[in-house]
Amino acid sequence: PMPDPYRGLSGSPSSDPSGSPSGDPIEGRSTESGSLFKGMSAESGRAYAQFVENAATKSENLSAFICESVLGCGGQIFLPDVYLKNAFAAVRNQGGVCITDEIQVGLGRLGSHFWGFQTHDVIPDIVTVGKPVGNGFPLGAVVTTREIADAFNNGMEYFNTFGGNPVSCAVGLAVLDVIEDEKLQENADKVGAHLLGGLKLLAEKHPLIGDVRGRGLFLGIELVRDPETLAPAADEASYLVNRLCEERILTSTDGPLHNVIKIKPPLVFTVEDADHLLSQMASILTEDFLRV
Repeated sequence: PMPDPYRGLSGSPSSDPSGSPSGDPIEGRSTESGSLFKGMSAESGRAYAQFVENAATKSENLSAFICESVLGCGGQIFLPDVYLKNAFAAVRNQGGVCITDEIQVGLGRLGSHFWGFQTHDVIPDIVTVGKPVGNGFPLGAVVTTREIADAFNNGMEYFNTFGGNPVSCAVGLAVLDVIEDEKLQENADKVGAHLLGGLKLLAEKHPLIGDVRGRGLFLGIELVRDPETLAPAADEASYLVNRLCEERILTSTDGPLHNVIKIKPPLVFTVEDADHLLSQMASILTEDFLRV
């Protein structure tokens, strides 16, 4: 199950030895046992990682465990403490390799760290990098250890028409140079902190905003119709995204309940840009459709 510190789970991982969750994600209800799965604490992280350990232990031929360092399409979910560390340990104990997907949050977007996995104090065996490394040019990359790379040298030929071509390599290197030379990671840290603070102030004024979460220029706003039941406000989220689009600001909805506003601007985003976004959002939140 998705380690969601805001919504949590109902049930306990220890109550089902098969490793399957004993309840669905909380959608408008909370239980005493569900509180274990809420918040960013190490206790919550260990509880969620228990699902991974259960699945790894019962696997007869475990290959790998792959996880985004921050769950993007899951709704901008920031993983609770020690979740990834415990999950990695469980997988490696069963002979599997650990993969982090850095396509959305890598390359300095989180501001405080260049890679998302660094925020969890883990070192993956394989890292996948995608779209941003080409800045619009179709480019992806896989980073791994020499030992794992050599394991593929087993007589079976790997063929890719465009793999490793000089143009792609030049583009990727240029992007890395720009990130460093123009201090875009530092910019993500500074502007992201400013934007996060402004979004939290909006949340204090508008009960429709149930949760604000983010680091650097990777932020999520979860809209709920009731702060107690956490009933998802999917229609309201769609309305807000479309109204922002009319104001020439592009965001999107995300998450399994389609109620999270995803904010992932270019790394050149400025404080002035952030203030413009906050101003437009504040105005739209007063419109009749969004009043709770």
